[in-house]
Amino acid sequence: MIEISDLRKNFGEHEVLRGITFSTQKGEVVCLIGPSGSGKSTVLRCINGLEKPDSGSVIVDGVAVGEGTLRQVRSKVAMVFQKFNLFPHRTALENIMEGPVYVRNVARAEARDQALELLEKVGLRDKANAYPSQLSGGQQQRVGIARALAMRPVAILFDEPTSALDPELVGEVLRVMRSLADEGMTMLVVTHEMAFAREVADRVFFMDGGVIVESGAAREVLTNPKADRTRNFLQRIIYPI
Repeated sequence: MIEISDLRKNFGEHEVLRGITFSTQKGEVVCLIGPSGSGKSTVLRCINGLEKPDSGSVIVDGVAVGEGTLRQVRSKVAMVFQKFNLFPHRTALENIMEGPVYVRNVARAEARDQALELLEKVGLRDKANAYPSQLSGGQQQRVGIARALAMRPVAILFDEPTSALDPELVGEVLRVMRSLADEGMTMLVVTHEMAFAREVADRVFFMDGGVIVESGAAREVLTNPKADRTRNFLQRIIYPI
């Protein structure tokens, strides 16, 4: 579904990605974990074309990511950001309708019906006419997930989707993500939620310094890491070994 080969990215003299290579399968959930600044979010941004790598390749569902294919790639892979990025002057319903109407050229009536179904899916049908300022952070993020689903993607990229939320709101977003995983959605998730990664992910990649230090089955990496760097990170983060 997603193939990354020898991905490299510099910001000035700082080498953020130093030869990242991995692939994900259809229906697989992969979590990228690691300290801040390790390059996790940059990997996601290279996949959907928000950042242009200096070298290497990214292929999404058979389409190579490049300047001439960004529209096609973004119709296949959606992204959920940590800061929600909802249009403040549009209701929850209108935010979800935006992509299908203006990118996929879906008729407004059809887009509206689909948006209502997606709001129902994320438990927010009663908030259809609410503006982002009238929603909690958790509710805004669930609208963001519904907006991503409205594009009918083959995969969704999640960039620390709970990091901007108050602790009591994290669970409602993770429940929606768990349900998507159960339905077979291909997901690549940058997260610090180790319990979520252990329970939901098929595989975990631990990144540090722009490289993948360790990867493998989620429970194996998170409960029995082989690399000292992985073990030290997990011990510091909240996850006792």
